[in-house]
Amino acid sequence: MANPKPNTAGSLEGIRVIDLTRVISGPFCTQMLGDHGAEVIKIEPPERGDIVRSQGNMVEGFSWYFAQFNRNKRSLTLDLRRDEGKAILHRLLEGADVLVENFRPGVMAKMGLGDATLRERYPRLVVGRINGFGSTGPYRDRPAYDFIAQAMSGFMGVNGPADGEPMRAAPPISDMVASQNLAFGICAALVRRERSGQGEIVETALTNGLIGMMGYLAAEFFATDRVPARTGNDHPMLYPYGLFRASDGEVAIAPSNDIMVERFLGALDMLHLLDDERFCDNARRMANREPLREILTRVTEQRRVDQWIEHLNRAGVPCGRVHDLRETFDDPQVQAQQMKIELDQGAYGRIPTTGFPVKMSEAPAAVHRPVPQLGEHTQEILRELGVDEGALEALRANGVI
Repeated sequence: MANPKPNTAGSLEGIRVIDLTRVISGPFCTQMLGDHGAEVIKIEPPERGDIVRSQGNMVEGFSWYFAQFNRNKRSLTLDLRRDEGKAILHRLLEGADVLVENFRPGVMAKMGLGDATLRERYPRLVVGRINGFGSTGPYRDRPAYDFIAQAMSGFMGVNGPADGEPMRAAPPISDMVASQNLAFGICAALVRRERSGQGEIVETALTNGLIGMMGYLAAEFFATDRVPARTGNDHPMLYPYGLFRASDGEVAIAPSNDIMVERFLGALDMLHLLDDERFCDNARRMANREPLREILTRVTEQRRVDQWIEHLNRAGVPCGRVHDLRETFDDPQVQAQQMKIELDQGAYGRIPTTGFPVKMSEAPAAVHRPVPQLGEHTQEILRELGVDEGALEALRANGVI
């Protein structure tokens, strides 16, 4: 599938982002900013770069894992442990709108880029940061990864079968949620800067992001002081709602209120179940979930999944097939929404990656740049700063770039 073509410049055109992040939390955020038109300069250590460049499935030495989070960026190699590297970073910040980092708390201060310094030298700069637990509190200095955030946020504790162990979500969800939160916070800070002229420090944390997603599970805990039980694919508050066995697989069915339940049971010719005192309202259906599941399954297993999807959608009942990723990207709706796009990576060919989840009518997200090679734009960016050829050669010879 070809890249979607922009009709106009992106919403963030003219915003310059200096990206000190690596791995997933942070790179996903800056990619989203780049997708919407921001100029993103990704600063990487010389020689090795972002560690993800060497992870995942490598195709002719190119990491498709890295490609998933790093389109629409330029790559500048810079040794920030060296005074010369720090001096170049400061020159970049003089013309920047946003700085994004995902170091542990305190690392930026050790580099001479603590909050007080940044606010004093660059009062209009929006600083975005992601860490594991936040920059205050007893866990601020702990290392954290997605698996730890899923465990400690309570997220893992509510996932998994009722009679099984807590279960992680397969994608690195805390990294990606924190990145989305940070992108939103940065955009909010840029809007505020337009009014006040002042920059902002925006912080998100892996654990906090997942806690913020607990939604009605947190609300029920606050209301009852009871820890939610794991319910697998069943809804913790509604029934019938979940996976139901058809003759050739399972179908996801989600009647989310009494009207939808009536539609669902009507579509199964089982409306009489609402006259049964065991199933007449949601509370009783929840208390008698297993006998109701058995009754309904005897009906659903008489047809194929595709037959149920057609029949239930016609009846106005939310339902869908349980896709694997091949089926997802082959689905005509996913293709119509361009949720799989291709990046032209030159010698590496066309690299597929996920598309843009945010659709905008006047300034749509677009691929402005493919995934950069390590240090691909180092000379270009430094020349833009006014660094002459002799200074470039000296920086190269000294290992700064």
